[in-house]
Amino acid sequence: MSEPEPPQDVAPAETTAADRPDPRFQARRGRNIALALGLIAFAILVFLVTVVRLGANVLDRPL
Repeated sequence: MSEPEPPQDVAPAETTAADRPDPRFQARRGRNIALALGLIAFAILVFLVTVVRLGANVLDRPL
């Protein structure tokens, strides 16, 4: 005889420690995202400062 199937309306077992993500990895991901956004903001700032300082002088240079 085959074993009876468990009822389908039973609530799933509570999550175990293995099912939950590690808070250290979540913290590291948050720091990585903050660092990436900071680097992108810095690159944009350097670009904008360069464009402003060059201004119209870009077209006035010898070729």
